[in-house]
Amino acid sequence: MRRLWRSVLAAALVAAGLSLVSPTTPAQAGIDTLSLGGRYSGGNVNFRVYSSRATRIAVYVYAAPTGAQEKASYLLTKGSGDVWAVTVGVAALQAAGVTGTVYYGYRAWGPNWPYSASWTKGSTAGFAADVDAVGNRFNPNKLLLDPYAREMSHDTALPDGAVSDYSSGPAKRAVDTGTIAPKGIVLAADSTSVGTKPTRAFKDDIVYEVHLRGLTRADTSIAAAERGTYKAAGQKAAYLASLGVTAVEFLPLQETQNDANDASPASTTGDNYWGYMTENYFAPDRRYAYDRTPGGPTREFKAMVKAFHDAGIKVLVDVVYNHTAEGGAISDKNTYHIFSWRGLDNPAYYSLTSDMQGSMDNTGLGHNFNTRNPAAQNLIVDSIAYWKNTLGVDGYRFDLASVLGNTCQHGCFSYSRTDAGTALNRLTAEMPARPAGGGAGVDWIAEPWAIGAGTYQVGNFPAAWSEWNGIYRDTLRRDQNKLGVDAVTPSELATRFAGSSDLYGDDGRRPWHSVNFMVAHDGFTQRDLYACNAKNNGQAWPYGPSDGGSDDNISWDQGGVAADQRKAARNAFAFLMLSGGTPMMTGGDETLRSVGCNNNPYNLDSSANWLDWSLTTDETNFRTYTSRLAAFRKAHPALRPVNFYTAADGNANGLGQLEWFTPAGAAPDGAYWGNANNHALAWRIDGTEFGDSGLYTAYNGWSGDVVFTLPAPPAGKQWYRVTDTAPWAEGANQVAAPGGEALIGGAGTAYTLRGRAVLLLIAK
Repeated sequence: MRRLWRSVLAAALVAAGLSLVSPTTPAQAGIDTLSLGGRYSGGNVNFRVYSSRATRIAVYVYAAPTGAQEKASYLLTKGSGDVWAVTVGVAALQAAGVTGTVYYGYRAWGPNWPYSASWTKGSTAGFAADVDAVGNRFNPNKLLLDPYAREMSHDTALPDGAVSDYSSGPAKRAVDTGTIAPKGIVLAADSTSVGTKPTRAFKDDIVYEVHLRGLTRADTSIAAAERGTYKAAGQKAAYLASLGVTAVEFLPLQETQNDANDASPASTTGDNYWGYMTENYFAPDRRYAYDRTPGGPTREFKAMVKAFHDAGIKVLVDVVYNHTAEGGAISDKNTYHIFSWRGLDNPAYYSLTSDMQGSMDNTGLGHNFNTRNPAAQNLIVDSIAYWKNTLGVDGYRFDLASVLGNTCQHGCFSYSRTDAGTALNRLTAEMPARPAGGGAGVDWIAEPWAIGAGTYQVGNFPAAWSEWNGIYRDTLRRDQNKLGVDAVTPSELATRFAGSSDLYGDDGRRPWHSVNFMVAHDGFTQRDLYACNAKNNGQAWPYGPSDGGSDDNISWDQGGVAADQRKAARNAFAFLMLSGGTPMMTGGDETLRSVGCNNNPYNLDSSANWLDWSLTTDETNFRTYTSRLAAFRKAHPALRPVNFYTAADGNANGLGQLEWFTPAGAAPDGAYWGNANNHALAWRIDGTEFGDSGLYTAYNGWSGDVVFTLPAPPAGKQWYRVTDTAPWAEGANQVAAPGGEALIGGAGTAYTLRGRAVLLLIAK
């Protein structure tokens, strides 16, 4: 998501004098037990919405999404579980003038704005306060989107940090939003197939993180009108399969505040390209649909999922349940945007300060979603279940996931790995993780940090969760790019290469719970990591301007030598393919995609941020390198252990399955392991227990050549070279095709590995 990181750390949390800890009772158990939303049932539509604090709720129905008044309104009745409901016959809706798609929204009254019989749209009759002492922010002039709507008519187009017609406060509280507000759409069931879900073990996946629109927006092989859509993305399934990808991870696809993108095609004004400002947790983003008619985005999304499933590729989705597009305070405690959750039950859906007047903030966006509240937690679980069971999604990456481990609602933030009442543990209890050996289940992935004290939780997520391993990323970046500046010991490198047992072994997790990555959407691309010394986010369109972005990128331009930049990028991908854990690459890594040193291009819906399908020779060679190395990983189960590598005596990361070597071919002693001046390390994997060949990898992190003395291959075999990442070998065959590996020799053979290069050998 859009990050401010260190510049906001000091101000990210409100110091709370009182900790309002939530009850210890768990949230509502089960999935979709309250049947919330607007749903067809025979010849009726059932409207059901949650609010524990409202005193009156009415549903308003429309025949058009914008520019028209409602055709009718109906009062809801409060029932058990704080659910308000009304059933309206389809015939009654048609008689009222809603003869086609049913668009709808809610108006709600509560203690801070009690109902008055004299109230009319746009009046302040009954108004008492924008916020009351317990945090209510009801305003009947703001038409409210159903949090459970299955599709949205359009986005709000909220200004960034500015007052709008959706705002509370003196300037806008009496402005009626009925004609402009996004409405829910009552969807009829459809029979679009999502295909057969892959059951592959997560340890065997190669994840490809990409923006759905950016994947095909510049692809001239696809019809112009379809580029950037779900329909177009499905057409790239065969390409991703050929690349070796087994799981595509899309940046957020739930409806987000992005309809205003490209209002000014030559600027970033108003753009929310990445999509981390969620407006509804059920609806597929209409902007990414070729068919934008009601129901079209849902059908098209499901058809895309089927295309990937038919190619054996899982579909993972980045989800944002830590904050919403309603945002935090605009100017003072009275002025907040209201278009959905806040106007229905502010204290249920948002974590408030101890005085209930402001918002807790561990997200950098001015507020937290109240992931501890039972109703808010139900919404998270029901939403995920809908994307899993109806839309066919196989797994999820949770943005700022430590917020979902919060154990209190208001006035505090307290993370727990073990508390059964957190959203993290609720999700995996009701939708179990995929088993280690594969099968049915969900692939759960956490971004294990947020903003502020207590939120950095790498290695401390519950047992069912995999994590983006930021320590893996930073350790290997430091070793590559901070030689002589940052101290990285061979022991640190070995721990990361072998699956980070220090992070995931102590609580019973496995190497594959470590999602290894060198780059992600957040930060430099793989090419820019080795071509840029610092961010350059203020440049002109199409490469900027973008605000924010970290100043600590652990990057280096390799002295400006293009061949060395490509070599460093090859090393980065080799690290991923040869390490224990689940590797993740970013869309365009395979073709050296650059965003011109912009490390926070969240707002760039531009050619600079779309994947480029017109390739140079170097880019084509790099794609071949990527696909062949991915194929090698997939062909060798020894690189994908289900458990941590073991030594002959049962200890992790020693002799036996995996054995470490100094360049001289000896086992490293304590002095070697702990000396950050040693910049070379090699390891041999005995493939016997995996039904595999013997493998040998050497890494020379030093700037000059290093001679490695090879250990013995398995009896009766010799070592053959699969790849050497040094520039001398650059070309289409930098990774040898199976059967084309060059003979190197046996035990004691000396191999000169050039500076900053990786060698991979196979025993044959």
